[in-house]
Amino acid sequence: MAGDSPQSSFHEDPEYLPNVKANDCNDDEDESNNGDSSSNEDTRFNLIRTLTRDRNTELSRIASVFSHADEHSTATDSLARIDTLAGLQLGDAVLNPSSPQFDFYKWARMLMKLMEEDGLKRRRTGITFRNLSVYGSGPALQLQSTVSTPIMALFRFQETFGVGRKTRKRILNNFNGALREGEMLVVLGRPGSGCSTFLKTICGETHGLELGKEASVQYNGIPQTTFKKEFRGEAVYSAEDEKHFPHLTVGQTLEFAAACRTPSARVMGMERKEFSHHIARVVMAIFGLSHTVNAKVGDDYVRGVSGGERKRVSIAELGLSGAPVVCWDNSTRGLDSATALEFTKALRIASDVMGATQAVAIYQASQAIYDLFDKAVVLYEGRQIYYGPANSAKKYFEDMGWYCPPRQTTGDFLTSITNPMERRVRDGFESKVPRTAHEFETYWRNSQQFKDMQAEIEQCEDEHPVGGPALGELREAHNQAQAKHVRPKSPYTITILMQVKLCTTRAYQRLWNDKASTISRVMAQLIMSLIIGSLYFNTPQVTSSFFSKGSVLFFAILLNALLSISEINTLYSQRPIVSKHVSYALYYSCVEAFAGIVSDIPIKLITSTVFNLIIYFLGDLRRQADHFFIFFLFTFITMLTMSAIFRTLAAATKTISQALAFAGVMVLAIVIYTGFTIQRSYMRPWMEWISWINPVAYAFEAILVNEVHNQRYACALIVPPYGEGMNFQCPIAGAVPGERSVSGDAWVESQYGYKYSHIWRNLGFIFAFQVFFYVVYLTATQLNTASASTAEFLVFRRGNVPIYMLKQDDEENGKAAPPAAAAAAAAAAAAEANSKNEEDKTNVLPPQTDVFTWRNVTYDITIKGEDRRILDHVSGWVRPGTLTALMGVSGAGKTTLLDALAQRISFGVITGDMFVNGKPLDLSFQRKTGYCQQQDLHLETSTVREALRFSAMLRQPKSVSKQEKYEFVEDVIKMLNMEDFAEAVVGNPGEGLNVEQRKLLTIGVELAAKPQLLLFLDEPTSGLDSQSAWAIVTFLRKLADHGQAVLSTIHQPSAVLFQEFDRLLLLAKGGKTVYFGEIGKNSETMLNYFATHGAERCRPDENPAEYMLNVVGAGPSGMSMQDWAAVWNNSQEAKQVQEELDRIHAEKAEKHDPTADQQAVTQEFAMPMTSQIYYVTFRVFQQYWRTPTYIWGKFLLGFMSAVFIGFSFYKQNSSSSGLQNTLFAIFMLTTIFTSLVQQIMPRFVTQRSLFEVRERPSRTYGWKAFLLANIIVEIPYQILLGIVVWASLYFPVFGKNQTSEQQGIFLIYSVQFMIFASTFAHMVIAGLPDAETAGHIATTLFSLSLTFNGVMQPPRALPGFWIFMWRVSPLTYTVGGLAATGLHNRIVNCAENEFAIFDPPSGATCGQYLAEFFAAGAQGQLEDPNATQGCRYCSLRNADQFLAGSEVFWSQRWRNFGLGWAYIGFNVFAAVALYYMLRVRTSTGKTRKRASLVKHYVRWVGSWVRALFTTRIEKTPEEKVHVNDRIL
Repeated sequence: MAGDSPQSSFHEDPEYLPNVKANDCNDDEDESNNGDSSSNEDTRFNLIRTLTRDRNTELSRIASVFSHADEHSTATDSLARIDTLAGLQLGDAVLNPSSPQFDFYKWARMLMKLMEEDGLKRRRTGITFRNLSVYGSGPALQLQSTVSTPIMALFRFQETFGVGRKTRKRILNNFNGALREGEMLVVLGRPGSGCSTFLKTICGETHGLELGKEASVQYNGIPQTTFKKEFRGEAVYSAEDEKHFPHLTVGQTLEFAAACRTPSARVMGMERKEFSHHIARVVMAIFGLSHTVNAKVGDDYVRGVSGGERKRVSIAELGLSGAPVVCWDNSTRGLDSATALEFTKALRIASDVMGATQAVAIYQASQAIYDLFDKAVVLYEGRQIYYGPANSAKKYFEDMGWYCPPRQTTGDFLTSITNPMERRVRDGFESKVPRTAHEFETYWRNSQQFKDMQAEIEQCEDEHPVGGPALGELREAHNQAQAKHVRPKSPYTITILMQVKLCTTRAYQRLWNDKASTISRVMAQLIMSLIIGSLYFNTPQVTSSFFSKGSVLFFAILLNALLSISEINTLYSQRPIVSKHVSYALYYSCVEAFAGIVSDIPIKLITSTVFNLIIYFLGDLRRQADHFFIFFLFTFITMLTMSAIFRTLAAATKTISQALAFAGVMVLAIVIYTGFTIQRSYMRPWMEWISWINPVAYAFEAILVNEVHNQRYACALIVPPYGEGMNFQCPIAGAVPGERSVSGDAWVESQYGYKYSHIWRNLGFIFAFQVFFYVVYLTATQLNTASASTAEFLVFRRGNVPIYMLKQDDEENGKAAPPAAAAAAAAAAAAEANSKNEEDKTNVLPPQTDVFTWRNVTYDITIKGEDRRILDHVSGWVRPGTLTALMGVSGAGKTTLLDALAQRISFGVITGDMFVNGKPLDLSFQRKTGYCQQQDLHLETSTVREALRFSAMLRQPKSVSKQEKYEFVEDVIKMLNMEDFAEAVVGNPGEGLNVEQRKLLTIGVELAAKPQLLLFLDEPTSGLDSQSAWAIVTFLRKLADHGQAVLSTIHQPSAVLFQEFDRLLLLAKGGKTVYFGEIGKNSETMLNYFATHGAERCRPDENPAEYMLNVVGAGPSGMSMQDWAAVWNNSQEAKQVQEELDRIHAEKAEKHDPTADQQAVTQEFAMPMTSQIYYVTFRVFQQYWRTPTYIWGKFLLGFMSAVFIGFSFYKQNSSSSGLQNTLFAIFMLTTIFTSLVQQIMPRFVTQRSLFEVRERPSRTYGWKAFLLANIIVEIPYQILLGIVVWASLYFPVFGKNQTSEQQGIFLIYSVQFMIFASTFAHMVIAGLPDAETAGHIATTLFSLSLTFNGVMQPPRALPGFWIFMWRVSPLTYTVGGLAATGLHNRIVNCAENEFAIFDPPSGATCGQYLAEFFAAGAQGQLEDPNATQGCRYCSLRNADQFLAGSEVFWSQRWRNFGLGWAYIGFNVFAAVALYYMLRVRTSTGKTRKRASLVKHYVRWVGSWVRALFTTRIEKTPEEKVHVNDRIL
C-alpha cells in the first residue's frame, strides 16, 4: 500500500465515473472487492472496470468522493472503506452520530437498507424545464428621492408617470434542461446573471415573478402547479442569508425541523421523538455542529455560534426537510474551502445514496468541489449558454475558442467566459468567438450539446409523461410519510395539532432562553406600578379624589393595554423565519401565530398580576375581593385584546414602517377616546364613533363603575359650609341638595354617562373584539407570509444619470435606440480591448518608503473569567511594493491580528512591539494607513463620488487645496474603473451598489486618503464571485507594483489568485505563526517549506492555498499530523525573520531624520475642528435631505397628530370639564414626544455605526464634530415641525380670537418642545449601544416626566416624597407654559352638572344667603344673585383659577420658557458627557479594568441622586432650614 500513488486514474478519468442513481444500490449483493493495495495499475483498472459494469457503480462514485477527501489513501483503500455493510450492527460506532468514528455514507446506506426491508418508499423526482422564461417588475430608471421630490412631482407630471415606473423585465430567457433523480447541477454565473431566479423558479418559489406563457416545469411529469400545491416541501430553496430564532440553541432549532418532517412510517418502528432526535444528531455530526448543540444560534445582536457555524445550521435545517429537490443559493458563502468541500461531499452522498436532486449556485468553487457535480449550467445576463455534463463544459468553451490558463479551476474558467474584462481568446479564434450574451446563446442553440440536451429532455418526458404513474407514486410515498388525519393532498407531514404542540414548545423554549428580556418586561411593569401606585397613595375617600380615582384607573388600563405594542417588532423579526419554514412545509404560518398567542399568555398573566396587584392596593383602590377580581379580569382581557389588535396590524401590513405608523395613530385614538381625557358628551360627532369601537373605552367604563359602585364619598367642599337642611350642596356632578356625601354611581353617571349595569355587557364586547381580531390575525398571517422577489438596480441623483443608462431606459420604453445586439457587441469588444490595452492608472499614488514591522505581538482577553490568548507572538513586516496575504484556519485570529496592527482594538491586553522605520507608532499612524473592512459600511444616501470626496477632504492635510483633493478623487475613480457608477447612490443591497461595487468603493475611500504607510484589507473577496475576486486582487497587485504596501486577509483563493501575492503570513488556531515568508514562483518557496518539514508534497493539479490549509488542519473535521506552530518556531526561517527585523530597524534608524514631520507626530487629525464640523454637518444635512421618508414621516406624524388632537378637542366650551379637556389636549400633544424620539435615534445609530467602525479609527474626524453635527442638523427641521404642530393644533382648540402675544408664546413653546425632543433623543442614545435599548429608556424617562407634570395628579395631591419629581420634570414647565398661555383670562361658564343647585332659606335671595361664603374668600360665581330659589353656584370664575390648582400661573410663563432652554442645554451637555464617558474613554483605554469603570459611573450617578434628594429648586428660608429633613 505504501508504494501506491496518492491518487490513481480512477479519480481522474470521467469515463470510469458513470452516472448511477441510488435506486441501483443493492445491499444484498457480494461487495467483497478488497484487493491487495500493492497490486499493479492493470489490476486496479480491471477492478474498476468490473465495478462499473455491475450494479455497484454507485460505490465507485463515493469512493471517488472520499479519495479526494484523504490524499493519503489509494483507490483500493477507498473501496475498502465502503465495500460492505455486512457485519455492521446498529450499535456500531460508525453509525452513532455521537461517536468520532461516525460515517455518514455507511449510515445512509444502512438507512436505505432498513427502509427497503420495512417497505418504506423514498420520495424522489427529477426536473425537466422547457422554454423557461421568467419576468420580474422593476423601475426602468430609479432616481434618488429628496425632501423636495413630492413637491416637485406636481410640476413634473409626465415624468412622475414615466421615469421610475415599474416595467416588465425579462430575467431568464428560454432555459431548457433536464436534471434526473440523484443528479447534482452546479449553477455558474456572475452576480445579476439570474442564478437565484433560476433556482427559485425550478423550486416553485415564484412569488413576485412571472413565468412565460410557453414555460414548462415538470417533476417527473408532474406540472409545477400541481407539485406546488400538493408537494411544496418536496422542492425547497435555500436562500443565501441565515434566518433563525437567535435565542434557540442549535439542537432545539434542528430537532424542531426534524420533528416537523418526521414521517409516520419509520424504520424499525422507532418512536417519533426518538427518530427526530437521532436524525438531528446525525445532521449535526455531518456538518460539524455536534459541539454546538447547546449553544444559541445567535444573530447580529445576540451572541451565539460563529458566522460559519450559523451558515452550517441553515444547511443542516434544510437537509432535515428530506426534500427530494433542493436548490442551494451560494450556501458556501462564509465557509472556508475545507468546510465548503465537506458540505458538497455531503450533498453528493445524499444524491447518490438517497436519490436527492440538487442544484447549487456557488462562487469561487474549487476544482475538488466542481468535480463532484454531474451537470453544469452557465448563465450570461439571464441567458443559458451551456447546460450539460460538468466534465464536458470546459472542453465545450475551449473548442469555442476560449483559453483556460493553467491552474485555473473549471468553475472560474466557465464564469470568466461571461466577463469581457477577464476572458481570453485562443490564438486564431479572434473573429470566430461569440462576444455578447445573445451571441453565446445563439452558438449554444446551434451546438451538438444543445441537441443532446433536447434529446435527454424528450427521453425524460417519455419516461415520465404528464398524467403518468409518477404522480401516484409520489403521492403514495408522500402519504406514507404523513401522519394520520392529515389531508392526503396537504403538503405537510404532521397534523395541525402536532404543529401546534411543536410550535408552542418552541415558543416556550425561546422565552426560557431569553429570560433577560422576559424578566426586564416584568421588572419594567413592576417599577411603573410602584411609581403610579405610590403617586395615588393614601388618596382620601372624598369627592375631591374622583379625578384621582379616574386617573389611576386610566393609567392602569392603558399600561396594560399598550404593553403589547412591542409585539409588532417581534412579529416582523419573526416573519422571514416563518416564511422560510412555510416554504419548507414545516407548519402553517397561522399555527406559529397561534402558538405565539398561547405561549404569551402565561407571561402576560405574570406581568399583569405583578402590575395590577401593586397598583391596585398601593393606589388605594377598593379593597374588596370581588371588585379586585373584576378589575383584574378586565385589565387582563383588555391586554389580550389589544395584543390581538397589534398582532393583526403587524400581520396585515407589508413593512414595519407601515405597521408602526398605523400603531402610532391607533394609540393616540385609543388614549383620547378611552373616555377619561374627553367624556363622550364632549366628543365631536365626527369623532365620537371611535369611542364605540375602542375596546379600552369599554374596559375603562367597567373598572370605573366597579370602583365607585355602591360607594359614598364625603363632600370635600359644601356650598355654603354653614347650610342646613336642603340649603346646601356639594359642587360636584351627581350631588344631591342637603346631602353631605355623594353616591359614586350618581357621580359616574352624571360625569361620564357610565352605568354599573353595563359592566358585563362591556365584558362581552371586549371578548367579541378579542375573538374577531384573533381570527383576523390568524387569517392575515396565513395569507401574508411570502415575500416578493425584487430586482437589483442602481439609483442615481437627478441630473447625473449616465448616458448609457438613459439609452437603456429609452430602449425599455420603446424609444429609438441603437440595435441591442450591435450595442452589446460594441460594448463587449470595447471591454476586452480595455482589458488588454488599458493604460495603467495607479501611478497617481504617492511613492512610499516607510516599512511597517511588528515583533512578538500577543493579544489576551478574558471571557467568563477565563484568560484566553488570541494572538501568540506573531512577527513580521510589510514593505512598500509588496502584497502580503494573511491566511489561516477558521478561528486563527486573522482579523484580530489585522485589527491589532491597525490599532483598532479597544479591549483586552496587547503586548509586543510595532514600528514604522524602527520607531514606535505616533498619533498619526491611523490617519496614515488605510483599512478596508470586510463589512462595506457606507452612508447609503451619498454617491460614490461624494463618499470619496468626503474622505479626501478630511483625511488629506489642510495644506492640500480643495481642487487638488478633488482631482485626486477623479484619479481614484478612473483607477478603480468606477466612472459608470461614480454618480450612483450607495443605497442598500438590491437598491444601490452591488457587492463588487461596494467593495471597490471601500477600497476607493481608503485610497482617496492617500495612505502614506500601508493599506490593510480584511477579506476583500468575501461574498464575491470568482471574477470579481480576481478583479479586486489584480487591482491590489497593481497598487503593490506601484509602491503601495498591502496586507490583506484572503478567503478561499484559487491557485491563480493566490499566485498574485508576494508573501504569506499563515496562522494556526490560537493565533500562532505557521509560516511567514515568500510565496515564490508557482508557490514553490512556500510549498518547499512544508515539504521539507514533513508534509506530503503538493500535487501539480492541487491548489497550493488549499493544500497548505489542509496540511495545518483546516475544516470542521480537519486534523494535523504535527504541531506546525512548533515546527515554525524551531525553524531556520523563523530565525531569519527575527534577523531581518533587526536589520530593518537598524537600517531605518540610520536614515531617520528626527526633525522631519514633527507636526504629524502630534496631529491626530489632518483637518482642524472647524473644518471637521463643517464637512460632517454638511454631509448629515445632505443625508436628511435625501431621506424624504424620515423627514416627511416626521412632519406627517406631527401634522396628523396635531390635527387629530385639535379636532378631537375642537373648541371646547368654557365649563370646568371643557377646561380640563383643553388641558388634556395639551397633555396629549406632548405624547408625540416618544414617537419623535423613536424616529430620531435610529438615524443617529446609522451615522454612529459608520463613524465608530470606520471613520473614527481612521481618524477622519473627531467625536465632538460627529456629535455636534448630528445635534445641529435636527434643529431646523424641529423648528419647522414646531410651526406645523402649532398651526394644526392651536386654532382648532383655542380659536383665532386670542391675543397675538398668546399666539406667539404658544408658537415658541411648541418650537422649544420639538427642539427639546431632539436633544433629549441624542442625550439618551449617545452612550447606548442600540436604538431599541435607548427607546425603552427614553420611553421610561418620558413616562415619568409625563406622569409627574401635574396634569394627571395635581401637585397638591402628590405624596410628599414625589414633590421633587414634579419639580424636575421638564414637561412640568412645558405643559405649564402652554396651558397658562392658551387658557389665560378665559371666563368659566359651568355646565349643568357642574353647578351646585340649592334653595336659599325662606325670604332670602341667593346673593344674600351666600354673602358670608363669598366674604370668606370663595372664588366661585353665582349665576343669579337675586334668585329666591334654585341658587346656581359655579366653583370657578376664570381659567386662571382652574390652572392655579395645578400650580400653573400666567406670571411664570417666561420663567418656564427659560427653564425649557436650560433643559435643552442640559441635554446637549449630557449627550456630550455620556458619549465621552461611555464610548470614547472606554475605546481609548485598552487595559482599563471594567470593574473600576463601572465603580466610577456608579459613584458619579450616586452623587447626582444624592444632590437631587438633598436640594430644592426654590431657596429655603433660613428660619425653616431646621425643620426640613431633606436639607438636614
